[in-house]
Amino acid sequence: MVRTYKVMLLPNNKQRTKLCECAGVARWAYNWALEQEQISYKNSGKFINDRGLRKKLTQLKQTEEYKWLNNYSNNITKQAIKDACKAFKNFFKGRNKFPKFKSKKRSKQSFYQDTVKIVIKETHIKLEKLTTFKKKNKQKINWIKLVEKGRIPTGKNIKYFNPRVTFDGLNWWLSIGIEIQQEANESLTDGIDLGIKDLAVVSTGQKFKNINKTAKVKKLEKHLKRLQRKLSKKYELNKIQTKGGEYCYRKTKNIKKLEFLVLKTQRRLKNIRHDYIHQITASLVRTKPKYVVMESLNTCGILKNKKLSKSIQEQLFYEFKKQMEYKCAWNNIKFILADRFYPSSKTCSNCGSIKTKLSLSERTFRCNECGYEIDRDLNASINLKNYGNSIA
Repeated sequence: MVRTYKVMLLPNNKQRTKLCECAGVARWAYNWALEQEQISYKNSGKFINDRGLRKKLTQLKQTEEYKWLNNYSNNITKQAIKDACKAFKNFFKGRNKFPKFKSKKRSKQSFYQDTVKIVIKETHIKLEKLTTFKKKNKQKINWIKLVEKGRIPTGKNIKYFNPRVTFDGLNWWLSIGIEIQQEANESLTDGIDLGIKDLAVVSTGQKFKNINKTAKVKKLEKHLKRLQRKLSKKYELNKIQTKGGEYCYRKTKNIKKLEFLVLKTQRRLKNIRHDYIHQITASLVRTKPKYVVMESLNTCGILKNKKLSKSIQEQLFYEFKKQMEYKCAWNNIKFILADRFYPSSKTCSNCGSIKTKLSLSERTFRCNECGYEIDRDLNASINLKNYGNSIA
């Protein structure tokens, strides 16, 4: 099985410039491939395969106008063309919408690196052709420092898959896939119930609190609101009326600084929430159960509740499910998703009778048949565990 690692890079100013240039080359090659496909379809009603486009690009590189492409890795343009052709194939198979040209301002900056030419060590990574100079002191630009020491496994027998360098607006990241072996697990089952009061309640009785209620997160949210209000006022002060009578906003250096601070605060909040979910999911998978059962929630339907929509959105239920799913796959644990209409909260975990009505304010489940009393969320998690055992 292939496991993906994502590590933050620490490039210097020269390396940042080179990484931006490489991402620009990948974007140019992708847009060029889309343009060639569209022209070919208009003229002949057929599309060109990626091999034909790469041959065309090789001929372009020999001309004076496109000679600058030789200063960058051939694998960047090669993979960008493959991605463009794949986007067209996905469109015709009904998987995605019609592919669009990548914008310089709005699109995510990223580029591909060859699996053979990439070199990974404990503290640094070597990227291909960041500089064209062959002197040893100039070749140092190719080596970029990693934030986490020894995060990516290294060795002669390790195979790497699809290494990509991306920029998220603040930092540069390397994501790379590595093949791993799976081990057998114990014959245990964990039922996990997600909620708003507590993020997750496990059938073993373990509870994980809602991190959005902590003082740290509340303080950051208040700080973000202040920054956004300040930014909005700055935009209103720099509003200009055009000749046509319409209004447009002039972006000053102070506005750019504020936008960066807003992005930084938003990213920090996102990282705190994601890190908390990573800690929970890792601790659950570490117990090595044979099955993990979760409920398939109708999140879009739940978000229609205006009073609870913000709290539900901040809980990141989909992210929790996604992390549990791939971490279970890594550790050879069977992940079971219970049916959306399975009454896990209304069913008594003691006698199995189902309640007809159960309001959201009832936090303690009381069975009308046997009189059994238990915490509502714990009862749901035990029912999910029983559901998994009955299927397995």
